Amino acid sequence: MRESKGISAHKTLLVVFLLGLGLIHAQKEPQYTQYMYNIGSFNSAYSTTVESPEIIGLYRAQWVDIPGAPTTIRAGANIPFQNEKMGLGLNIVSDELGPSTQTYFDVSYSYQIQLSDDSKLAFGLNAGGSSLNIDYSKGNFDDPEDPLLLGGSYTNFYPTVGAGLFLYHESDWYLGLSVPNFLTNALYNDEVATIVEDDMQFNAIGGYVFELGDRTKFKPAFLLNYLQGAPVTVNLSANFQFIDALTIGASYRFDNAVSGLAGFQISNAMFIGYSYDYNTNGLGEYSGGSHEAILKFYIGRGGFGSGSGKSKSKNKNTKNKGKQIDSPRFF
Repeated sequence: MRESKGISAHKTLLVVFLLGLGLIHAQKEPQYTQYMYNIGSFNSAYSTTVESPEIIGLYRAQWVDIPGAPTTIRAGANIPFQNEKMGLGLNIVSDELGPSTQTYFDVSYSYQIQLSDDSKLAFGLNAGGSSLNIDYSKGNFDDPEDPLLLGGSYTNFYPTVGAGLFLYHESDWYLGLSVPNFLTNALYNDEVATIVEDDMQFNAIGGYVFELGDRTKFKPAFLLNYLQGAPVTVNLSANFQFIDALTIGASYRFDNAVSGLAGFQISNAMFIGYSYDYNTNGLGEYSGGSHEAILKFYIGRGGFGSGSGKSKSKNKNTKNKGKQIDSPRFF
């Protein structure tokens, strides 16, 4: 029995290692299930489109029950200017996988133009950097005398410069396209190139909000990720919102995972969301799934309990601008 357990453990670690390397190469940016509430993390044009300043915190534990599985922590902010044309964004992410830790940070600037009474187009630029650290003291290796491991750790830093576009209707739909980093091959190193080879990633996102009834909405959405030299990652989701407060939905990541999502608008000033992923690929038999929690604070949007009132967030024309928003938009 001991031998079979050892074999099983080694197989599990091997699967995690291989899939982990594939995740880094095929999805350079961190992976999110609740991407529809986290657009500013990968699209620099988003910050000027929000109705009021917001602060976001996110925690993701991927492939739980497996040692060394990825964990992601994100802190961000979107701050629109009072002129309703410009905005600033902040993004700080810590992404851990086994012995490696990668920390991203960037600041974004966005500017939007009015295309019609109800639609706008935002342009964004972001600049920052990413720090990679690999600690070879974490984990057990068959050959601890390997020259690569004797160094103890590997650290490198590289700058990031990206851009984004975000086209949206003020209450019904949105489409976005972004490249978080144009500076490719900045981290190439002969010893670790197979782990951190840096290619350009493209992200496309979209969604539409359907009014199903009084204070009931339905929003299908998608996120496409394309990293040069790798297959396109396709995420599809569908969310229902009831009484302007309770959100329930599901998501599917092709050939990867199926997810359940739930969220609650605790007040006009606070939203909390949770998702659980069940792996549909070969990792499903080893993993306990993935958990993700998000917390959003909307600054200047009333107090607790006001979320139970009738929504006033749907601005059908620009005459409503400057008025207090009593219920957050559904994207």
